Amino acid sequence: MTPQSTFMVVAPIADGQRPNLEALLATMTTVPPNADPANGLVPFGRFARLHFARFVILDARTAEDVTAYGIPSRPWPPSLAFLGDIDGEADAFLRELVDVAGSGLRQIFTHCRGFAGSDLLGWMNRHATPPAASYVNWVGRTVTQIREEAALQVVLAKRVRELDGTQPPARLRELLVEFVAEERRAGRLRLTPPAPTPVGWALRDLAHLVGVPLALLVAAPFLLLASPVLVAQLRRRERTDPEIVPRPDRAQIEALGALEDIDVTNQFSAFGDAKPGAFRLYLVRLLLLLLDYSSRHVYNHGYLTRVQTIHFARWVLLDDQRRMFFASNYDGSLESYMDDFINKVAWGINAVFGNGVGFPRVSWLLKGGAEFEQKYKCFLRRHQLPTAVWYKAYPGLTAFDLNRNTRIREGLERAPLNDREARAWLDLL
Repeated sequence: MTPQSTFMVVAPIADGQRPNLEALLATMTTVPPNADPANGLVPFGRFARLHFARFVILDARTAEDVTAYGIPSRPWPPSLAFLGDIDGEADAFLRELVDVAGSGLRQIFTHCRGFAGSDLLGWMNRHATPPAASYVNWVGRTVTQIREEAALQVVLAKRVRELDGTQPPARLRELLVEFVAEERRAGRLRLTPPAPTPVGWALRDLAHLVGVPLALLVAAPFLLLASPVLVAQLRRRERTDPEIVPRPDRAQIEALGALEDIDVTNQFSAFGDAKPGAFRLYLVRLLLLLLDYSSRHVYNHGYLTRVQTIHFARWVLLDDQRRMFFASNYDGSLESYMDDFINKVAWGINAVFGNGVGFPRVSWLLKGGAEFEQKYKCFLRRHQLPTAVWYKAYPGLTAFDLNRNTRIREGLERAPLNDREARAWLDLL
């Protein structure tokens, strides 16, 4: 199995360079923000391990909201973020990125403060920002696997229509198995076996699987003793936290909407302040730790709790952990995406995003908040940023399609099936 990883480079934009940078990024797209895979700056289509990538300018549009707590807003220079989701280790991918697209990346990053260009890889590593939590829809499913399984589904769906449908399902499946074997021998179809799981990654994953619960177990007695004070502190803040949820400007909504629904999958980028104080800082770090743990070890095969439409997502703490950036790649419209979370996992949204300045009032960490539908949607739109450039390696395919195609391949490679099992497999086609 080849595990997935992420990369993210964040750097302030040099004074006066933003218009030039935006114009340059626009040359990378076909219909903004969708990237031309063969664009002359970063030809994303040449990277066989890249699932998603984006360039987005991080603006602190809601920075003044924190003044509702009686403290001044912190300055945040508009910054360029370049991030992606990949198969394998990020270090190796960044080296490949520099080798293939070094010239284009230098043209882009020359608009950032302090960029000299002589050591591009070193500069990117110095500006690398790891996520506090990340989610992968299906850990171990590579870009190569996705493309090969999509091709398999297409040829099988075509072939099954050509066969005599009156035959028993098990016999139909046998004929399709023979057909795929012939296509593979002829080189017209490929189904690459999974690579061995890297030993280092497996050991780190095991250490994480065991280590986090052990650390929480050690801390549990102290947290239990402190729980009356912690709960009282939480409730005091929840009762007084200001809600800042005005309806976003129509022009802003229309501008963001123009960047959506170009493919079956959409991008979402959002940025805002975390609620001030050490209590909130440690709380959000703990909650993101738990979110990252569950994403790695529980919700790693098609689901984030009950939500099935997300391909990749990440939560990143920036500016000395005083601000949070969230990015996701999801299927369907933003409206349906928001409704999915409200209806299925509002408690999870409240636990994490409830620590953001201005979020609808939360009670007992999990209640309220996103359950106030219109307030929650206004909050998200206010913090949403336009993505300048966005790349998806397999346009036209939803997470549902990917999961179905994987089940088709698994059913093809299993031992002979009885008629009932074969019929269920044929229904996937």
